Amino acid sequence: MVVDASAKTVQRVDRVVIRFAGDSGDGMQLIGDRFTSATASFGNDLSTLPNFPAEIRAPAGTLPGVSSFQLQFADHDILTPGDAPDVLVAMNPAALKANIGDVPRGAEVIVDTDEFTKRPMVKAGYGTSPLEDGTLAAYRVHPVPLTTLTVGALKDFGLSRREAERSRNMFALGLLSWMYHRPTEGTETFLREKFAKKPAIAEANVAALRAGWNFGETTEDFAVSYEVAPATRAFPAGTYRNISGNLALSYGIIAAGHLADLPVYLGSYPITPASDILHELSRHKNFGVRTFQAEDEIAGIGAALGAAFGGALGVTTTSGPGVALKSETIGLAVSLELPLLIIDIQRGGPSTGLPTKTEQADLLQAMYGRNGEAPVPVVAPRTPADCFDAALDAARIALTYRTPVFLLSDGYLANGSEPWRIPDTDDLPDLRTPFATGPNHTLADGTEVFRPYKRDPGTLARPWAVPGTPGLEHRIGGIEKQDGTGDISYDPANHEFMVRTRQAKTDGIQVPDLEVDDPDGASTLVIGWGSTYGPITAAVRRLRADGHAVAQAHLRHLNPFPRNLGEVLGRYGKVVLPEMNLGQLATLLRARYLTNVHSVTQVNGMPFKAEQLARSIQEARRAQ
Repeated sequence: MVVDASAKTVQRVDRVVIRFAGDSGDGMQLIGDRFTSATASFGNDLSTLPNFPAEIRAPAGTLPGVSSFQLQFADHDILTPGDAPDVLVAMNPAALKANIGDVPRGAEVIVDTDEFTKRPMVKAGYGTSPLEDGTLAAYRVHPVPLTTLTVGALKDFGLSRREAERSRNMFALGLLSWMYHRPTEGTETFLREKFAKKPAIAEANVAALRAGWNFGETTEDFAVSYEVAPATRAFPAGTYRNISGNLALSYGIIAAGHLADLPVYLGSYPITPASDILHELSRHKNFGVRTFQAEDEIAGIGAALGAAFGGALGVTTTSGPGVALKSETIGLAVSLELPLLIIDIQRGGPSTGLPTKTEQADLLQAMYGRNGEAPVPVVAPRTPADCFDAALDAARIALTYRTPVFLLSDGYLANGSEPWRIPDTDDLPDLRTPFATGPNHTLADGTEVFRPYKRDPGTLARPWAVPGTPGLEHRIGGIEKQDGTGDISYDPANHEFMVRTRQAKTDGIQVPDLEVDDPDGASTLVIGWGSTYGPITAAVRRLRADGHAVAQAHLRHLNPFPRNLGEVLGRYGKVVLPEMNLGQLATLLRARYLTNVHSVTQVNGMPFKAEQLARSIQEARRAQ
């Protein structure tokens, strides 16, 4: 539908995918965040995909230094940041070269023509100008001298040319805000707060933002703007905010401590992409959160486990390489049977691998990456907002069963964002767990004693005895414990009993049954875990819209599995499992349930695309 609006027209669309791309120093993540914030406040559903280089500062103008931010927003429920951008904003030749391959024919491409001079083009690998040689003939190209226009708009601010040029990202944001009717008041407030100690810089950025808006309003090159209505039917009633996965995890940890009536202690070492949790939690001392930035990964988890021994909710955050370093202490936590949250924000590997890219390849490490039989429950959130609930679930298991728990997020969830309905605190679970306060066992002669490994018959959890409680003194350490007494034991029969008891405790953890979405009685089930939820669901929706009967289920609990998982898998003639690894969960399901699982795998550091996944599911359905 097209509606006349003075000299220009407004075209109403149901969804848009925008990608901002530029050098890693051009502020693409900042304007992506600001556009996202404005879109969230407007009431659209949205999903984002920040994508940036691992280097702190890659060589300017080169392909490895390109940073991008993709956002899909819509007037209806969406699940992914989109397969391909409808609009690409390229701040330099390298940004164009790195991203144009993802842009479909007919899409809009906005370029800063001031950057398309000989040297930047050579750096990007262009022999001739792509603006003149027909390279972009398939696209609707908008050549805009962003740098010149920004410098001109700021000529009265007394800034050097270099200082003025830094605001061209705000000019671009203003232009896109006009183009898609995004409010700018929030960004203006943000800029004035961010540069409160440099008011001239703040006002220059505000001026550049407004100049970009005015340019869109007056230039003849942009004859159409676009309107995406709020997603009023996509959300149940409530108060919403935009939230990233790492921020949701942070809030979940804080809430878990409050609901358990325990102080929270985070022992952590900075590592991409988990560091944001350390940064966020360090701001919340008023909620009883203490953060410790350790000298290394081993010290971080050691401090967290010590805090758990002392009666706190112990938490450690890391990524795959850090999990490898923490593995011995995780085994110690299994032996000591203390509650501990191990949050692994997975990234591309092995070794240092792809620090700023996403992957799901730590599942087998979380399941088995320790010496000896050391079972650890594993929980995986499926969306950025779901990270909050997953943190509460992981804390419930850790506290109830006295065990370390893995929470497997990943870079896609950690940095991506979506609207989150702020929960009513009355609806949150009660996580309070009583400490041991006195003797719990009577000897044959009537003497009352404390036995640190005498278990709750329902959960098999041992007592949680806070150090310093009179009469509750007991040994700790990594050497095998005697059942009940906790004394050191080398007895073979006792060791087997303790190993099997720890396994039984993990196997007995209460998790909800797996829910299956199967409206048409399908013969094919698509199952997934973690961050593949969005792409899988979007792909299944496409297939159903084309008339194909496909069922879907998604696992949150990976150890133990839901008790009905085997029965669910057995109901379907074909089971398809997409993973961002080489088939780790598929291997587990084949071994446990003797089910012929068809793997769809990807390890390119990026999330699945819905269209690609829909094709792969169809190919799997047709395969014999």
